[in-house]
Amino acid sequence: MPNIFQIIHSDGWKFIAIFAACAFLLAMVGPNLGWVGAILTMWCMYFFRNPPRTVPMREGLVVSPADGIVCQIVSVVPDAELEMGDEPRTRVSIFLNVFDVHVNRVPVAGTIRKVIYHEGQFLNASFDKASEKNERNTVVIDAVTGERMAFVQIAGLIARRIRCDISAQETVEAGQVFGLIRFGSRMDVYLPEGMEPLVVEGQRMIAGETVLLDTTNPEPARRGVKR
Repeated sequence: MPNIFQIIHSDGWKFIAIFAACAFLLAMVGPNLGWVGAILTMWCMYFFRNPPRTVPMREGLVVSPADGIVCQIVSVVPDAELEMGDEPRTRVSIFLNVFDVHVNRVPVAGTIRKVIYHEGQFLNASFDKASEKNERNTVVIDAVTGERMAFVQIAGLIARRIRCDISAQETVEAGQVFGLIRFGSRMDVYLPEGMEPLVVEGQRMIAGETVLLDTTNPEPARRGVKR
């Protein structure tokens, strides 16, 4: 069983320390305020959790890069800077609320082609225009199976910090932890041309575990119903 130092992302410890210090000061003012501070400190630890995941390993599988809910599946032409051609591709958008795990994972094994950071606004990450207007960090990857894909960390209304720990020319594995978006955000995934995801809007995703796409077994877009 992993210990607490393994299941808390390293980026979180400074925030946990700040929350704990504030809780101590609040407790000196009054016991009730101290309890409020303690609860907020525990929430901070919960937010920065980095639970281990069991990644399905088979050539062609693409896993979700983020926990959250699929808020949108659309066909769009990628920006020219992604070097993914002029034809429309399916983009899957995953919305993360403040209670989701915010550690991000690489969706497919391959080599990082480029990493592009854009400054921007902090609109609600569930809005469609967040993909173009918000602060974001785009990673373009050439998968080991030959397809080119991209995944984008997008800051949200509350999120104010994107962390990405991979760089161009780096070789990565599917399910590998590569970054973090603090306090509410969104992740977009651009699929290979002509391929449809194995997930539907409204479906809950688990980073590193939910299979987003199988490039060796393409099929028409799926439909889903709530029950």
